[in-house]
Amino acid sequence: MTEQRKKVSLPVLFDKMAKGTPLTMITCYDYPMATLVEQAGIDIVLVGDSLGMTMLGYESTLPVTMNDMIRHAQAVRRGTPNGWLIGDMPYMSYQASDESAVLNAGRFMAEAACDGIKLEGGAEVCPRVRAIVAAGIPVMGHLGLTPQSVSSLGGFRLQGKSAKQAKKIVDDARALEEAGAMAILLELVPDQVCGMITERAKVPIISLGSGPNAHGQLLIFHDMFGLYPRFTPKMAKQYANAGKLIGDGLKQYVAEVTGKVFPEPERYFGIKEEEYTELRRLVAEDDARIG
Repeated sequence: MTEQRKKVSLPVLFDKMAKGTPLTMITCYDYPMATLVEQAGIDIVLVGDSLGMTMLGYESTLPVTMNDMIRHAQAVRRGTPNGWLIGDMPYMSYQASDESAVLNAGRFMAEAACDGIKLEGGAEVCPRVRAIVAAGIPVMGHLGLTPQSVSSLGGFRLQGKSAKQAKKIVDDARALEEAGAMAILLELVPDQVCGMITERAKVPIISLGSGPNAHGQLLIFHDMFGLYPRFTPKMAKQYANAGKLIGDGLKQYVAEVTGKVFPEPERYFGIKEEEYTELRRLVAEDDARIG
């Protein structure tokens, strides 16, 4: 049995950052995944609203609800009791008002035992960040490619390619930190821009497709293991093709059932012959009486 690790805490994360030890972060969505994540000892676990695409089959993250997020976060927490668990605030769960932002962030903490929440946006969401932090809830910011705003960003593409665009990301990172964010995720930002922000930051900067010059790295479970059939982002490294392995297994199952190979004798159970003989006699008596 694997020895249980200690609970990851904010001081642990900041201590690793201070020592130059890279932080590991992963996005996952259910109990089986989370048990594997726990065994691997990953520091930060994000239950991302990308579950709308990877788990629920939507075309984007926009249809995902708070109830969707809570249910998946609860399952992930049961699988990884010791990871630093972040709940991703879905579309329109925080944009309307400080009050709605705090209430929905609080649901992640109270109902799913999360350690903090993540929300997208820069200076424009800083009032929400301040309100949530004031309620005692840690906040991770998210800059660069922010999927909830993908239409206005022109699709899933690199952000901050021009000096003007990059300067806004740098300014937004500073604003989020000043508003009280405990960490910032940079998604699809040029590596030099990520490095500049990391050098200036006093909180952990996590890279998702933004290069090595950050305090930690994030990948999505489904991308890492070939489990999302529509596409694999360039930024994702595939560590194993579990999707192909599962697909091949399913094809073999179909072939064995239709070929009457499965189930084999060792995979089912019987009763003693004398008991079966008695069963047949009892059933025959009933049939004769009914008939």
